[in-house]
Amino acid sequence: MAKIKLTKAPFKGTESQERELRAALVEIKKRKGAVMPALQKAQEIYGYLPIEVQTILAGVLEVPVEEVFGVATFYSQFTLNPRGEYNVSVCMGTACYVKGAGEVLDSIKVQLGIEPDECSADGRFSLNATRCIGCCGLAPVMTINDNVYGKVSVNDLEKILNNY
Repeated sequence: MAKIKLTKAPFKGTESQERELRAALVEIKKRKGAVMPALQKAQEIYGYLPIEVQTILAGVLEVPVEEVFGVATFYSQFTLNPRGEYNVSVCMGTACYVKGAGEVLDSIKVQLGIEPDECSADGRFSLNATRCIGCCGLAPVMTINDNVYGKVSVNDLEKILNNY
């Protein structure tokens, strides 16, 4: 069974977000299989699915929180952790891995003080180890939001990250 990592960042949902979610759930609750669209709407509103949000969904939909959690963790489109303002992803596809992506990822973990699938406590950075992103000729590759960095070495990282 896969280990599920939870964030170090505290939940910062607003009353406005909760009102929006509860209003949307009024209609979603009427549908058969409401958990999936409810999770999609919740992630659209909050950006991720912390236990506080899953608990709201379970209460309104009148299903066990375990069912909500089970669906949220089964589908890769959902995330239980917030994403930072800057989402750092390191490609771990074969070409990137062979060319040193593991060392790049390890160095970023040290520099940011977080593990993959975590967000820094200040909410600035999140880190992901991704599957192939299709830039094999630029291996190893990392992205920060929509910016792609190719042929990245451990020596490049401090300069790149300092831009953010």
